[in-house]
Amino acid sequence: MPSVWIPLLIRLAAVAAGGLVAGALFGSVAGALTAAAILLLMLLSHTAHLARLQRWLKAPEQREIPDAWGAWGNVFVDLYRMLRREHKARARIEADLEVFSQAAEASPDGLVFLDNEDHIVWCNRVAEQQLGLRGERDVGLLVTNLIRLPRFAEFIANAREGESLQYRPPDRKGRVFSIEAIRFGRDRKLLVSFDVTQIEKAETVRRDFVANVSHELRTPLTVISGFIEHMVEDPAPDPAESKHQLVMMDEQARRMLHLVDDLLTLSRLEDETQLPREEEFDVRDLIFDISAEGRRLSGGRHSITCEVVPALLKGSREELRSAFSNLATNAVRYTPEGGRILLRWQMREGKGVFSVEDSGIGIPEEHIPRLTERFYRVDRGRSRESGGTGLGLSIVKHILLRHQASLEIASVPGVGSTFSAVFPTWRVTPPQG
Repeated sequence: MPSVWIPLLIRLAAVAAGGLVAGALFGSVAGALTAAAILLLMLLSHTAHLARLQRWLKAPEQREIPDAWGAWGNVFVDLYRMLRREHKARARIEADLEVFSQAAEASPDGLVFLDNEDHIVWCNRVAEQQLGLRGERDVGLLVTNLIRLPRFAEFIANAREGESLQYRPPDRKGRVFSIEAIRFGRDRKLLVSFDVTQIEKAETVRRDFVANVSHELRTPLTVISGFIEHMVEDPAPDPAESKHQLVMMDEQARRMLHLVDDLLTLSRLEDETQLPREEEFDVRDLIFDISAEGRRLSGGRHSITCEVVPALLKGSREELRSAFSNLATNAVRYTPEGGRILLRWQMREGKGVFSVEDSGIGIPEEHIPRLTERFYRVDRGRSRESGGTGLGLSIVKHILLRHQASLEIASVPGVGSTFSAVFPTWRVTPPQG
């Protein structure tokens, strides 16, 4: 028998006993009235407790559970325990939702939750920035009305695994985002947006690189192939002409070898697993060697001088010689005959600075930010005439990056240019005393 009935039976037995006692003392009518009065009081008590329970059920969060005795006390105690369990469960759910919300907000990708009719339920701040949404203001709106993109409605409706759609916001030129739609739950969807701008740029660079390499190799190969074809077809070639053709083929073959060497150098420099060799060497000796090399290339057509403050530089002497030599060689190639070139090493606010200053043709300002790109040339015709591959400054940039240094470029067209390699303090040991 359930425990709730035992107190009730005891009370009913007490009512019957009270009626019998009153009947024995005052007669059967008095006994019946006494029992009825006690039952009426019990009924009124139950009615009052029911009213209190009803008031509490209308606003359980705003009122405390009523106190009572007997069976009603047990009911209210059970309700109190149930309410505590509910509060704890709700607190756990709210905590889990808060953690989920924080994790979703911390995601580097845009997240948009959609209901079964493709209305927005929630989105994080990244999605707002990437897709042009407005957070709480767009909740409940149809996502296809907010993201204007060809085939987007069809893309959302199908939501195939692995399928993506590219989005280029008109108000954010140059940015590219990839959108994926993932189904979950009961026909709900999750939109995930990724910033693929750098991937797109890398792919563009790769295509340009392949096209540029092909173009750079095609010209000398065409020249060599043409001369070989001419030699095969001419049974009695003129010795002087044959010698001229062989000289030109040798020049074009050397040009291709130089290009391949520079490509291999770039590939090696971009390999982050191979750290530069760390050695300490005298900067003066290196710069004097480079100046002598520049004079040989110039053949007396330029005035090449040095201004060097004694110092020791820490790094790969071989790599830094290549970088410094590239800067000096470019100055010789792009400075008209009779111009001056100054190689300088100085200390600037504790940092070591190697610079090459020339009185050459100069570079227009709009070209300076792109000078270190592979195969980028301000004047393509002049660059090829000078024998450059278009990779020199890219090699310089990568060597300096490997040594935590930076390349600074200042130039005025018709006046000259200054290319400076700035090294951090910890790589430089200034002169003592």
